[in-house]
Amino acid sequence: MSLLVVGLSHRSAPVSVLERAALSADAQAKLLQDTVAAEPATESAVLATCNRIELYADVDKFHAGVAELSTLLARHSGVGLEELTPYLYVHYEDRAVHHLFSVACGLDSMVVGEGQILGQIKDSLARAQELHTAGKLLNDLFQQALRVGKRAHSETGIDRAGQSLVTFGLEQLAAGGDVQEWAAGKKALVIGAGSMSSLAAATLARTGVAEVVVANRTFERAERLAQILAQGDDTAVKARAVTMDAVPGELARADVVVSCTGATGLVLTAEAVAQAVEGRTGAPAAEIADTPRTAARTKTSSAGADENCPLDLAAAQPGFSVMGEAAVAGLDAATLEQHAAWVGGGTSLLERGAADRRERRTPEAEAELITALAATAATVGRIPERRRPEPPAQRPAPFFFLLDLAMPRDIDAAVHRLAGVRLVDLESLAEASADAPMAADVDQVRRIVSDEVAAFGAAQRAAHITPTVVALRTMAADVVAGEIARLHGRLPELDDRQRGEIRQAVHRVVDKLLHAPTVRVKQLAAEPGGAGYADALRTLFDLDPETVAAVSRAGDSTANENRGPA
Repeated sequence: MSLLVVGLSHRSAPVSVLERAALSADAQAKLLQDTVAAEPATESAVLATCNRIELYADVDKFHAGVAELSTLLARHSGVGLEELTPYLYVHYEDRAVHHLFSVACGLDSMVVGEGQILGQIKDSLARAQELHTAGKLLNDLFQQALRVGKRAHSETGIDRAGQSLVTFGLEQLAAGGDVQEWAAGKKALVIGAGSMSSLAAATLARTGVAEVVVANRTFERAERLAQILAQGDDTAVKARAVTMDAVPGELARADVVVSCTGATGLVLTAEAVAQAVEGRTGAPAAEIADTPRTAARTKTSSAGADENCPLDLAAAQPGFSVMGEAAVAGLDAATLEQHAAWVGGGTSLLERGAADRRERRTPEAEAELITALAATAATVGRIPERRRPEPPAQRPAPFFFLLDLAMPRDIDAAVHRLAGVRLVDLESLAEASADAPMAADVDQVRRIVSDEVAAFGAAQRAAHITPTVVALRTMAADVVAGEIARLHGRLPELDDRQRGEIRQAVHRVVDKLLHAPTVRVKQLAAEPGGAGYADALRTLFDLDPETVAAVSRAGDSTANENRGPA
């Protein structure tokens, strides 16, 4: 087995690269054909989804295979090889099997456990079979991946997070309520017309929104998507396309906005969203004070960029700002003073305290206070919280819903502070999907994947030696036939019954001599590192390599005639 996969996904590349590298159906077909035409590869299959592009191949040389597959991906995606290479990953043999099985179970998806990937794997296999680029290895691999994925969903509770990313995002916007009830009658604006945006638009149409407006930099793509939505059997909805220049006006009309573009900067700023809110309500958008957790995240983000901040802000616990006890626990006196000066914009804690009392402390008094703070920290293990508790923010019910599915983000995270606005992005989706009850299911699925990878490898290694065993038995049968023929010539007086007894006796002797070693060699070959037993068998019995290859070709041809997607 020499299975190789070269690809890129949301884990290795930004959405901007993934969208540019997206392959049309025609491009996928051409890629498959060019791959099998290349010297290192004999089989190929492409798995192309909204957040991954992977090329699978059976190759005879690893390094040549990696170079050829990478070049072909770059050529057919239209992204230069030099630009694409940093985002590519490579898996080989057992690691490639493990990767595909993990993908099939939803472990490699943005939302762990999503089941949409199984249909995409099935389509990938069907495409390769239709183009005759999938041989025995990839047929076996993809068929088994489908079975592993189905097993994971049937034997574990991973289905609890098994939605598509778009569906999961809409559920978060609906705040746990029924999505169809939430979506009924709403007007939706979808920014972008790539694969993810198309999925979002179709999902919104199926949930029952009243209208879908598609905005894209290339108007023709937006128009094509709008036509598909309006004419689809399961997505028939009022739909129209607009240019990106029309987005500000459409924002003021929309109830739901989904954005997923390849832009490197923000598509929707906080100011643009605030203007849209004002356009809807007739009043300026109000801001809501940050909750403690949001304050911590906001402060950490802005403070972390300041090289003068002495704190390891990543260590601060959620629920406290960097001025709270969690951020300064255990600091020595000098660092406390440095941190206080940083928070105060250059004014130290002591100076601010003195200003409050209309007086300045003497250097001796400052030293005494710092010593007292340090002693308190040493005694109780932390600096006591001195600020007033932050009351939970009272947010009004939202009327404007934003879903940001882009990497990097399309929508300014600051819009969460606008009253009446609910923003869900990839960061919040990851937090929502990483709930504790899922941990046990994920671990169980990982064990299933590991077991199935081992079983698949053993089966492939055992199958690898089968042609050699068949060739050995064929050679033995030929030897027996030759010796029987010679015996008949030397003993012509034997009758048919005697000739039959002799023939059966010789065959039984050969079968008994070959049974134990051929059974044992299959067992040994199924173990890791067992591939060498086939070579040893061919060497010991001086088997003709072409005879073995002919048996392999015959087996592949017979197997492929009856293949079909699971």
